[in-house]
Amino acid sequence: MPESITTPETVADAVAVVANEAAVQTAPATSSGITIDVDAILQNLTETVSAYGINLLAAIVIFFLGRIVARFVTSRVKKMLEAREVEPSLVGFTCSMVHVLLLVIVVIAALGKLGIQTTSFVAIVGAAGLAIGLALQGALSNFAAGVLILIFKPYRVGDYVVAGGGEGVIEEVGIFTTTLVTLDNRTQILPNAIATGGVIENYTRKGTRRLDLVAGVSYGDDIVKVKKILQEILENEPRILPEPSPTIGLMEMGDSSINFAFRPWVKIDDYWDLFFELQERMKIRFDEENITIPFPQRDVHLLKSE
Repeated sequence: MPESITTPETVADAVAVVANEAAVQTAPATSSGITIDVDAILQNLTETVSAYGINLLAAIVIFFLGRIVARFVTSRVKKMLEAREVEPSLVGFTCSMVHVLLLVIVVIAALGKLGIQTTSFVAIVGAAGLAIGLALQGALSNFAAGVLILIFKPYRVGDYVVAGGGEGVIEEVGIFTTTLVTLDNRTQILPNAIATGGVIENYTRKGTRRLDLVAGVSYGDDIVKVKKILQEILENEPRILPEPSPTIGLMEMGDSSINFAFRPWVKIDDYWDLFFELQERMKIRFDEENITIPFPQRDVHLLKSE
């Protein structure tokens, strides 16, 4: 009798038949005692690609979203510093440091999502930072001092200061050094750590200064008349500030003269002009009023031996 042929009634049945035939063809085969399970290999490969594909996609999303967040945070920090009128050099440096730090955090988070152990990576970065810090210890101390100068502003560009063994007008305040220009146009460059390592005298910050002058007259002159002359000199000079009130008083009875303290308050811009002009006017008025300006002298007596 002819063999019966089973015909699949539906497409689903046909697919099932094909799947059964494929399963028979890919059944475990042995060769020299080695068993190869193709289905298991394909299944493991599929699971691995699926798992790592999801992690890879998540890591990419973390990286790009992290970059967006880093830019946003950096812009907010910049606006905050500019609103507080922080020095532009410090604003740029701070924003760069914040952006780099946030990017490092984002990269570590993305690597962790991929299953990469980041503990050793963080340890390596920390060790490298420590080594660099020890190698650049002096530069880092100057950098830290520069940041403190820019934040607390003990002096600004244009101020006349005495600091770190230097004296002059501040020309530039940098991250590592401060540049001064002396009155005779010499340039002094001070490391910030030295500039802030001691007392800082800022002659400009208050906007006014007191002129400390001394008027010496002889013991034979009328001290009331001398005080009146000094008072007239002050009244005839409009650049003298009324407040705080000037000081005129007998300061010392020296070896050869009576010394008067002559101390008016002036604006910073007028300091040196009035320093020279007032002394010139005192000399002219004393000469006109026959006030003697003594000078140190000594009487020597010679004794003849008998």
